[in-house]
Amino acid sequence: MVKTTALYDTIGGKAALLVVVDEFYQRVLADPLLSPMFVHTDMAKQRAHQVAFLSVALGGPNVYQGRDMQQAHAGLGISTQHFLAVVGHLQATLSWAGVGPVEIDKIIDAAAGLQDDIVSA
Repeated sequence: MVKTTALYDTIGGKAALLVVVDEFYQRVLADPLLSPMFVHTDMAKQRAHQVAFLSVALGGPNVYQGRDMQQAHAGLGISTQHFLAVVGHLQATLSWAGVGPVEIDKIIDAAAGLQDDIVSA
């Protein structure tokens, strides 16, 4: 039997996710298109939720206790342009963190699969 390694472990586990999420939100909050969406957001709580969510999404420990994607983003007015900007920041952040291109593609593909739940109709 061949054992596969979860993306979570491949990119360095929780320690790596903490660094990636911090850098990711620095980029998001510096983006004039996206920063207004976070004006009233508790960013410490947001970062913790993102680390927990990504942990699960990448095959790590299931510590995420937040709402599902559709509930969490309902009524926020997120457009395709917003979504693509966030995905772009995620991709750039992962590259910055030294995540390999194959792993980045897998992560971006997983993020793209959430678009219908995140973008407002």
